[in-house]
Amino acid sequence: MHSVSTLGYMVLGVSDLAAWEGFAVNVLGLQVGKRVAGESLGLRMDDYEQRILLLKSDIDDFLAAGWEFETDAQLDAFVAQVRARGVEVAEEGRAVAGQRRVTRLFVCVDDDGIRHEFYSTAYRANTRDTFHSSVLRGGFCTGRFGAGHFVTVPKQSARAKAFCEDILGLKLSDTIQGDAAPGLTVDVTFFHARAGRHHSLAIAEVPFPARKRIHHMMIECTDPNDVGLAYDRCKAAGVPILMELGHHPNDQMFSFYLISPSGFAIEFGAGGIVVNDDTWEIRRYTELSDWGHELNPPPDAPASNAH
Repeated sequence: MHSVSTLGYMVLGVSDLAAWEGFAVNVLGLQVGKRVAGESLGLRMDDYEQRILLLKSDIDDFLAAGWEFETDAQLDAFVAQVRARGVEVAEEGRAVAGQRRVTRLFVCVDDDGIRHEFYSTAYRANTRDTFHSSVLRGGFCTGRFGAGHFVTVPKQSARAKAFCEDILGLKLSDTIQGDAAPGLTVDVTFFHARAGRHHSLAIAEVPFPARKRIHHMMIECTDPNDVGLAYDRCKAAGVPILMELGHHPNDQMFSFYLISPSGFAIEFGAGGIVVNDDTWEIRRYTELSDWGHELNPPPDAPASNAH
C-alpha cells in the first residue's frame, strides 16, 4: 500500500494576519517567508521556503495538511491508489501550488472539511537565506519528520480513523484514554507516517461539541531549554496557557500548550520519539500525561467552571 511520507506543511485560516505574525515570530520563534499583503503569510521553520501558511479568513481554524512524498513516482502511485478507492482527488493549478511553495499539488477533502494536499517537491530557500529565529537557542525538529502534528476533533471518529489508515496510509502508533480534568475524559488515537515521527495526525474523541476542526497543532524544537523559554515568553506577553508544562507517556514529549490568536491550541515541545515499525509495540495508555500538563480554564470561562 502506498502511503504518505511525512506532514510537510500546515495551512491555517486566520482573521488577523498581523497578530499572527507577531505571535509566530516573537513567541514561537518562526521566521517570516513569502508575504502577499492582506492575503497570506508564509512561515519558515528550516530550509523550506514555507512550513506553515496563513491565509486571511474569518474561519480561524485549520484548513489543510500538506502531505509530502519522496519522489514524483510515489506521489503519482498514491494518487492513482486513492482514486481507485473512489475518493475524488483533483490536481490544483500553478497558482495554488505556488502559494503552497510546491511544484505539483493534488487535493482531496475529508468529512470534516479539512483539505489533504499531496506533493513531492517543495521549494527550498536560497542557500544564502538560512533559517534564523530571533528567539530560539536551537532550531526546530523538521527534516524528514516534517512540520509537526495536528489533532483533529472529527464529527465521526470511526470514519476519520478509517480515512487515516485506508486513504492516507498512516499506521497506528498507540491510543490514550484518560482524564484531561476531573469529569473530562478524552480518547485519542495516534497515527504516524512513514518518516516515523510518533504521530503526524491524531483523532480526539471528546464528550462535548468541538468549536474548531482541531484541538491543537504541534511544533517541536531541538533544545528542551527552548520549551521553558517559550513558556516564559508567553507569560511575559500575556499569551493564554491552556496546559502547563508537562510530559506525555506515549511520545515522550516535554511540552506546554498555548492559545493561538485564532483560538485553537499550539503544543510547543521537545524530545518526541521516533517510531521504528520493525520493533514498535502498539500500546493503550490510561493517562494523557505522566506529569504536569495541568489544564487551565479558557480565558473566557467563568471562574466557577475552573478545574
